[in-house]
Amino acid sequence: MILAAGKGTRMKSSLPKVLHEAVYHPILAYVIEAAKGVDAAEICTVVGHGADAVRAAFDGETSFVLQREQKGTGHAVREGLSAFSEHRDGTMLVLCGDTPLLRAETLKKLCDYHEQSGAAVTVMTASLDDPFGYGRIIRDREGGLLKIVEQRDADEEEKAVCEINSGVYCFDLTFLRDAVTKLESDNDQGELYLTDTIAIANGEGRKAAAFQIDDYEEVSGINDRVQLAAAAKVLRRRKAEALMRAGVTVVDPDSTIIDPFAEIGADTIIEPFSIIKGRTVIGENCKIGPDAELTDSVIGNDVKFWRSVAVEATVADGGNIGPFAYLRPKTELKNNVKVGDFVEVKNSVIGEGTKMPHLTYVGDSDVGSGCNIACGTITCNYDGFLKTRSKIGDRVFVGCNVNLVSPVHIDNDVYIAAGSTITESVPGGSLAIARERQVNKEGWAEKFRAMHMKDEK
Repeated sequence: MILAAGKGTRMKSSLPKVLHEAVYHPILAYVIEAAKGVDAAEICTVVGHGADAVRAAFDGETSFVLQREQKGTGHAVREGLSAFSEHRDGTMLVLCGDTPLLRAETLKKLCDYHEQSGAAVTVMTASLDDPFGYGRIIRDREGGLLKIVEQRDADEEEKAVCEINSGVYCFDLTFLRDAVTKLESDNDQGELYLTDTIAIANGEGRKAAAFQIDDYEEVSGINDRVQLAAAAKVLRRRKAEALMRAGVTVVDPDSTIIDPFAEIGADTIIEPFSIIKGRTVIGENCKIGPDAELTDSVIGNDVKFWRSVAVEATVADGGNIGPFAYLRPKTELKNNVKVGDFVEVKNSVIGEGTKMPHLTYVGDSDVGSGCNIACGTITCNYDGFLKTRSKIGDRVFVGCNVNLVSPVHIDNDVYIAAGSTITESVPGGSLAIARERQVNKEGWAEKFRAMHMKDEK
């Protein structure tokens, strides 16, 4: 169960807190990903403020329960239990939706510890140098978990404790169902605290346990945009370090942003000022950047991609992209394609070995293999109402400053003369010329200059 109903007033935003992004994803996305990593039988998210927006963002990723009134974490869990009516026993893992740094492997260790200890409830804890704002872990003389005291309800001695509650719990589900009915709101906020289940377990002679982790960063919650930026920095650092340990060279991690969900193969080099977003996949032995931006794209092996942008595009092995190229959605480049400076490709398939060195726009087209598309070539694919598709065969040579007015079919082994505007299909092996015949008027320039010089006098 993921608790994500809070408004997050300190974010000073109309957007629900859990939808604020860290490294291109809502912070709730990282919590859901961690929850999936423990192989849960079911994942439910309790929503409240901005519930419709949260549901829309994560439709299909989790089920939802609406907490109509925010009356504390205990109340949220009590409402959320309705989603688990088919599960009468087992282990319930409770997470906070604003803790994007949680790792799945840590949650697995927590669950294993909880189940092996036989506890009714186990709390994940960490030790902080400055625990201000967190609930304090209060232990008995033997080190057992006695209770959790919220910052606002703690006395001076309790505030001096540095071990804090992370907001992550494991419960025996049968115990939890009973315990939430016994929660009371006799506290400073008048809310139902989930932390009070510790005292309930102890009062019933059940075991309450604490599982302390070493990496305190994992339990860092997001309450404002300063903390959001700090969490994003940790996510970027983790990803860069994981890639470097796996054989990827990240030349300057501080100037490079790599999405935590991206995949990059060994011996690939990521140059500075590159941005890799979404679930981009990059193969082996590539050179990406400097100044590359890739979003939800697939890059093969041995690709050079620099000072260019790709969005939802595919580049097969051996591609050479850049500088200043733009690959728009549904672009597919086959092996060894060259896309040079100031070339834009959109919703097109470009065949193996084809070259588009510079100053070209290809949209809604199928281009064959071994073609040369010279500078200034434009596919005219939009008539103001509809977009139409053109087809260019294999081994076609398109001269400079050619307009291909879609829909048009250029067969194999065609040459198109520079400056042509092609409006009809061209049969294979032909030379297509579509331009005015050149006329030279001898002596015209001298007369023209003389006329203007006379006017100036």
